Amino acid sequence: MTAPAQNGAALEIRDLVKTFGDFTAVNHVSFAVAKGEIFGFLGPNGAGKSTVIRMLCGLLTPTAGYGQVAGFDISKDSEEIRKNIGYMSQKFSLYDDLSVEENIAFFSRIYSVPKAIRAERMEYVLRMAGLTDRRSTLTRLLAGGWKQRLALGCAIVHNPRILFLDEPTSGVDPIARRSFWDLIYQLAEAGHTVLVTTHYMDEAEYCNRLALIYKGKLIALGLPAVLKGELHAKLLQLETSDLLTTMRLLQGEAGVLDVAVFGAGLHVSVTDVAASTARIRSLLQKENIAIRRLEPILPSMEDVFVALIEAEDQKNP
Repeated sequence: MTAPAQNGAALEIRDLVKTFGDFTAVNHVSFAVAKGEIFGFLGPNGAGKSTVIRMLCGLLTPTAGYGQVAGFDISKDSEEIRKNIGYMSQKFSLYDDLSVEENIAFFSRIYSVPKAIRAERMEYVLRMAGLTDRRSTLTRLLAGGWKQRLALGCAIVHNPRILFLDEPTSGVDPIARRSFWDLIYQLAEAGHTVLVTTHYMDEAEYCNRLALIYKGKLIALGLPAVLKGELHAKLLQLETSDLLTTMRLLQGEAGVLDVAVFGAGLHVSVTDVAASTARIRSLLQKENIAIRRLEPILPSMEDVFVALIEAEDQKNP
């Protein structure tokens, strides 16, 4: 067994590569996550997120590169890694025919929690997840948000140093999602390190830092605010009386880099705000299309996500 690293990072990968035959699923990916950090790991389906996570959890051996989790080498110390991590997926790996406390008790045994502290850990999980009054409820009778809380509680019953949350809020309502993130903040404040994947771009902004992987490569890494600030294109919010015609008219227009539907309007990326605003007003006026809103706005994480991927596609068509 390799001695734990002492570099201060909860986990770290350097030039990590994973190939399956001729296919490169992960291509020289590097990043480090600090202790107590909430780290967002983003990317479209098939980008390589799950492969990276499986290597970090000791479930896949890298083809090349280095990685450590909780100080243990991901190529050599998979058993030690599994003792120090908790994992929760969008499928909520719970047993519906067991009660809340029976599920917690089951996972405490799976994770080899010492008998002497199982009752203490049970009470901690019930309090943390707000499930004390539901301890005897059958899991199948819980609403989605409560199942989500129970799944998180089962993932931390052995007090792991690092948590991997893979699409943990998929399929639950916005209020439950917000409440779940409150729990994530509490865990981070208590010293747990959290790596989370999500398809919800509003949730990405809750993370301390973000990494974006695409086609096996890491194409962005940084603070959410910094990533938004680095989006060179200027952004306009445009709402009109005829959205589809407006979109068709603006595509390919001089100074317009991209047009995308966003809510009830369009997000229009332009090279020059003043010039493009005047040009858009003139163009739509000629077509008798009423403008309800046209103003510059700050980019969202979804805008950043789309822009980075489009830029990568232009570099490597």
